[in-house]
Amino acid sequence: QVGQVFLYFQWDSLLLEAGFLAVLVAPLRLLKWRSTAWRAHDGVTFWLVRWLLFRLMFASGVVKLTSRCPTWWGLTALTYHYETQCIPTPGAWFAHQLPVWFQKFSVVATYVIEIAVPLLFFAPIRRLRLFAFYSQVLLQVLIILTGNYNFFNMLTIVLAFSLLDEEHMGRWLGRSKRKQASSESLAWPPSLWAVLSTLLELSAYGLLLYWSIQCFGLEISWEKRLLDSKVAFTYHEFTTWLRAVTLPLVGLGFLSLSWEILSAMYRCACVRGCFWKLWAALQWAVFATATMGMFAISLVPFTYIDYESNGKLWPGIHQMFNAVERFQVVNSYGLFRRMTGVGGRPEVVLEGSYDKQTWT
Repeated sequence: QVGQVFLYFQWDSLLLEAGFLAVLVAPLRLLKWRSTAWRAHDGVTFWLVRWLLFRLMFASGVVKLTSRCPTWWGLTALTYHYETQCIPTPGAWFAHQLPVWFQKFSVVATYVIEIAVPLLFFAPIRRLRLFAFYSQVLLQVLIILTGNYNFFNMLTIVLAFSLLDEEHMGRWLGRSKRKQASSESLAWPPSLWAVLSTLLELSAYGLLLYWSIQCFGLEISWEKRLLDSKVAFTYHEFTTWLRAVTLPLVGLGFLSLSWEILSAMYRCACVRGCFWKLWAALQWAVFATATMGMFAISLVPFTYIDYESNGKLWPGIHQMFNAVERFQVVNSYGLFRRMTGVGGRPEVVLEGSYDKQTWT
């Protein structure tokens, strides 16, 4: 806040919030003689990182449409972006040369990754969360290749790791713990849960594709050899949809967090030894309370995307948020609300002269 509006960027607020969550996620090893890398409540505190990633991506996608920016609504934002951004990379020049139909499709893909895919962050099916992870990483890598936004994109990729699990990380490191389980999963006939999860996964992909085609009028023009796209909904329809889903998304987050808390409580009960069981339960109680508090106050900046939903929050949540607002431990996000550089970008030019004739 020292630089006020001149140095106030959302990725600085994101760094503050992510840094504060790291305090809760980092291991607290008070009893060092019995310290382990795993704790029963790790899933609870790590869930906050996933919730932060969801708020960041979903709000960033929504504000592009609520801002009524004509380039975002016309799907032409990327035809300006690569050449008018602050610090383009060498890859931005090549991206700018891509055909207009591909630029418009890229905007559609951005909407899908930022608005629709984040709903999969809380999916009970593991493969859907992995799909969401790689979608977010793909978007951030493409941004890194075409623009320089300091640590922002790398930090977002780090937050996306909250969508992974130990098994997937183990495969990266070459020491998967479920080789035997994976071989057993190939047995025939498959279990009922395996069939249902596959059907749900395919249904999610199909719904995602159908939503994209319907909302953005995707059509392949074989004669012109291009992919046509356009926004097939109005501003009023979008705001009505946003008003209808904001509070249910809060409920979805609450249910997901409740599941993590109950799962952690069960893991505490499975700890061996009466003393260590009580010690794990005490830590669970402390961190679960802190997590619920952080989730509650984060609802205020999250519901800024729809002020009607914001007004329906319990007044006590607003009071809690007002008490900690100055510390910026929770923030509202909405990146690239309006596309800059449309019609030329104004620049400040300073000139000086020693003889009042030759100006530099």
